[in-house]
Amino acid sequence: MAMKMIISILKDDDTDAVSDALVDQGHHVTRIASSGGFLRQGRSTLMIGVPAEEVDQAIQIVNENCVPTIEPMMRKATVFVLNVEYFEQI
Repeated sequence: MAMKMIISILKDDDTDAVSDALVDQGHHVTRIASSGGFLRQGRSTLMIGVPAEEVDQAIQIVNENCVPTIEPMMRKATVFVLNVEYFEQI
């Protein structure tokens, strides 16, 4: 089975809602505290391992569970999708 790693960097305020929604849909999520952006605001990085065919669904969950931004230049999240060559749970 082909696997992908989604790395999503989002505001701390959105992290719980996004994580909970992903877990509710059966995805495994690892949260890493991080900082960055304007004024070094609080950010979280979510690492989400998914089968390749579930990438679009997972990204949609991230999008739907982030609070809409008021400022036009502000982003809800930054998302990277990487190929996973090997995957094992121990």
